[in-house]
Amino acid sequence: MDVQVGKLPAPPEVTENPPAPVTPEPETAGDPGSWARVLPYAARLKKTSRRNFLTFAGISAALAGDMLFTRRVQAERRATKILRVPDPYSDLYFPKASWILFPGYKTSWEEAQWILNSLRPALHQRGRLAAVGYSNLGLDVDEIVRAVILHVRELELEKLYFYGHSFGGMLATQVAARLLELHGVETQVIVLDSSPFSRADVLDQSWFDGVVFLYENGFRVPSVLRGGYELGERVVHKDERTWRQILDQTMEQLSPIAPSSVLIQTESAYIYHFDGLRFAGKIGGAKMAFMGNSKDGTVDYESARAGWSKVFGANMALPTLSTEGARPAHASPQWNASVYRPLLEQVQNELLPLPPEPEEPSYREPNGKVIRPA
Repeated sequence: MDVQVGKLPAPPEVTENPPAPVTPEPETAGDPGSWARVLPYAARLKKTSRRNFLTFAGISAALAGDMLFTRRVQAERRATKILRVPDPYSDLYFPKASWILFPGYKTSWEEAQWILNSLRPALHQRGRLAAVGYSNLGLDVDEIVRAVILHVRELELEKLYFYGHSFGGMLATQVAARLLELHGVETQVIVLDSSPFSRADVLDQSWFDGVVFLYENGFRVPSVLRGGYELGERVVHKDERTWRQILDQTMEQLSPIAPSSVLIQTESAYIYHFDGLRFAGKIGGAKMAFMGNSKDGTVDYESARAGWSKVFGANMALPTLSTEGARPAHASPQWNASVYRPLLEQVQNELLPLPPEPEEPSYREPNGKVIRPA
């Protein structure tokens, strides 16, 4: 064997143009293997796409509907409006008389009508039913007076009865004074349902003062912050409400139909600056009735009742009506109609008695026999 030391075998020759890599031939459409691999992916894609499409379409439709509804609600509520509640009985028998509800703090248009419907069996015994819907641009007493007098003139009303729900009692008293002063229209009855006479009667002064301070310094409370407060405030006062009431009231304040933050802040400012002494002796012969609850955790029942009775002594006819047993204890006719209806019937029977029924026509013969028509 010949071995040549120091010599290596020559490397294989490299051509300048190497052969191109061999690529697999594409599968034809008729190849059953290709369809077998594609079909499962296509089926999953079709299923997923349909589900996602329907989900996103539903969400988009809901958001669009909510935006349109909110825009419509907010546009409609930019002006104060008298909300009429049709009632065939009172519309027929008392067409010239009307109860007007002045809703309380943070009460929406829908809740105002709910209150009237809850009290309908009692209130419709003396008049038609209506409520003041406050403008979302803010509480404006002049605008409210104009809306009420237009309501009076349109229906040609001759008798007015005001129901002041919570702080609405303050507003009802001022509107009664303005109607008499400006238009010569006298209110017959003013019901004060747990109405504070002054800001001193409001028990939760910390939040109350804070809202007014922020409003008068140009700050508007965001809805989300307000919703958090609503929930917290109602949980703190759990003893006054059921969990269902807490949930309903909290969600209502976050819904598109809720009063605006501006309206709520102007209501707070109104309560803060209200001075009942300005209207003493200026509501004519209107008779007043105060109803409340000693367990009220929002308004001091005793001090509020004493304030109204002292300043409006000449008008206060029923100062001690009690809503004992109502829950929550503060101004809650919509939740406790069975407690409120008897009290309102008492108010109407004592302050607004119906005329006696006319005697049935009859004829007495000379022999003393009385003949009545068939």
